[in-house]
Amino acid sequence: MSRADKSAVPAPSFRRLLRSPSLLLAFGFGSGCSRWAPGTVGTVAAMPFAIALLQLPLWAYAMLVLLAAVAGVWICRQASDELQVHDHSGIVWDEFVGLWITLIAAPQHWFWLLLGFALFRFFDILKPWPISYFDRHVHGGLGIMIDDILAGFFAALCLQGLVYWVG
Repeated sequence: MSRADKSAVPAPSFRRLLRSPSLLLAFGFGSGCSRWAPGTVGTVAAMPFAIALLQLPLWAYAMLVLLAAVAGVWICRQASDELQVHDHSGIVWDEFVGLWITLIAAPQHWFWLLLGFALFRFFDILKPWPISYFDRHVHGGLGIMIDDILAGFFAALCLQGLVYWVG
């Protein structure tokens, strides 16, 4: 079966998400089923998890994010294979991980969290080089994850630079 155009494949039903752990995670517990800006909605859904992660020691936060990123390669590939479409717009696990990378060591204040959110969305949507290069040339589960991982790193660098500069 050939891969379908990702815009032609509707998001799975919530019932289908509940029957498939990889789809449930890939679709951000249902947040990726949004008809409007699923990537942004998925990033919003990732925020409470990020706030919870920020309560952990830095090493534990980093280890959990690394685990989520590595697992995300498999999760996103499984979801993509199940839907028969590469990088369905509703797959938002990559946004979850990208936001969590952005907020590593972020001050726990609404301003910095909101700024981290905005910076991550900026890099994820615009995909400046080298993000755009990897987005076009890496495929499979890693291809789905890599652009958001890189967007998270660039956003984290900007956020930490601003924290240092302002603080």
